[in-house]
Amino acid sequence: MKKMRWPLMGETITFGDRMKMAYFCLTAKRFTYGEKVKEFEKKWSEWVSQETFNLPYSLYVSNGSTANFLLVAAVIEKYGLQKGDKVLLPACTWMTNVAPIIQLGLTPIFCDVNMQNYSFDLDEAKLIARKHRDIKLIFVTHLLGFPAKNEKLKEIFPKALIIDDVCESHGCLDDKLLRVGGNSLGATFSFYFGHHMSTIEGGMVTTNNVELYDLMRMKRSHGLARESVVFDKYKRESPEIDPQFIFQTDGYNFRNHEICAVLGLSQLERLDSMIEQRRINYEAYVEIIKDNPDLFYPHEFEQGNSSFCFPFICKSKEINKRMKDVFTKYEVEYRPVVAGNLLSQPFLKNYKMETRRKIPNAEIIHTQGVYIGNNHFVTRYDMEFLQEIIKEI
Repeated sequence: MKKMRWPLMGETITFGDRMKMAYFCLTAKRFTYGEKVKEFEKKWSEWVSQETFNLPYSLYVSNGSTANFLLVAAVIEKYGLQKGDKVLLPACTWMTNVAPIIQLGLTPIFCDVNMQNYSFDLDEAKLIARKHRDIKLIFVTHLLGFPAKNEKLKEIFPKALIIDDVCESHGCLDDKLLRVGGNSLGATFSFYFGHHMSTIEGGMVTTNNVELYDLMRMKRSHGLARESVVFDKYKRESPEIDPQFIFQTDGYNFRNHEICAVLGLSQLERLDSMIEQRRINYEAYVEIIKDNPDLFYPHEFEQGNSSFCFPFICKSKEINKRMKDVFTKYEVEYRPVVAGNLLSQPFLKNYKMETRRKIPNAEIIHTQGVYIGNNHFVTRYDMEFLQEIIKEI
């Protein structure tokens, strides 16, 4: 495969990371879920909370997508959601935010996004709130490193539960400049290659609710009661069953293993510096595009973003085509903005949706948007190069 001048993603796994994994492999006696996973969960809780309030509970899972599924499944059980209950989702997000809602029997209600932070269009959210007064859950996506306005959503939907997908936005800050996910009912993170940090595959769920955490612990490991913090209680309730094999709830095998946890611990040590470099790069990107009349400028929450990429949302399809041509010419790898407008994707074709409205902003992102990679390897010289080629568009 040809090496690009500006690749979409950069490999975060260093020689030092590899040495730590190699040493662990040569000396460890256990490789499946164990003490290193628990250590990584504890360190992640400390990091995401900034130690400003009680630490959240964290669970390390196989990837960000299973983190989403596990969280939604546990919320349904704990809070008694029923088949068909409505969930508010942004029209521009990743497929595995929507799939668990459908797979677990809930009804997705899609809301258009805004052009500043690519989260819910709050004016449309207000219209939806008037039409659908019975929305039970909001699954917020903090897209591309931009934090969403959760407090505004709480005002519009005061009775709805809110959970957060922070999978590609590690370290983004809310209005109080606290890390998103540090005090959430439920938040998910992905450690996939190309995200802010990598554990090869892997994800994390955090929650501020001990009962929800306990339920997710069991569901992560087949539904086994022995994973519960109140295992003794379940043993007393089912004395006729071997206590090691009491299935207290339905479940899955979403566990991760020790080697990836070793890598996560190593990468977490430098996560702050990687995010800071992404923010510095983002400031340079803003300087390049802010006065360009052909591009939408995502200007909100600049100090709170943890930039995942550089989004270029063009004012017309013609400009978008020119941009792609220039990127191709100069070997700048690009891709659509997440999945664009999810309502246009084939997997929803045969799904009976309550509304099939036009989603104008998500459609603009879908047909007139691309993004290129941002990571801690991008240098000042790269940004100068980007500035020069943007002049050709």
